[in-house]
Amino acid sequence: MHSEEIDIEYFRRVDLRVGYVKHAERIPGSRKLLRLVVDLGGEERQIIAGLAEWYEPTQLVGKYVVVVANLKPRKIMGYESKGMILATCDGEKPVLITVAEAVKPGSKVC
Repeated sequence: MHSEEIDIEYFRRVDLRVGYVKHAERIPGSRKLLRLVVDLGGEERQIIAGLAEWYEPTQLVGKYVVVVANLKPRKIMGYESKGMILATCDGEKPVLITVAEAVKPGSKVC
């Protein structure tokens, strides 16, 4: 399935950065949500992710993930989420988009 095509200028508006997951925990009362603390290079962000059905929090800590850094903040179950962790939905389990080598947190995806 293909989406609507966009031009390069539209794509450049999306700020994709590498984040380092420093902390992850389940959100009480939710079977789907995890609260992640992600280092984006001089700034830590709280990101709420619907990954709890597939990942234990300990599996995420220490991972270098791709983050949409300029997504508008959103309240989810009383927690403010400031970004989105990217994953692919290939089959039944989402698979995180990670970086093959350790890089400086906050590095821009180009």
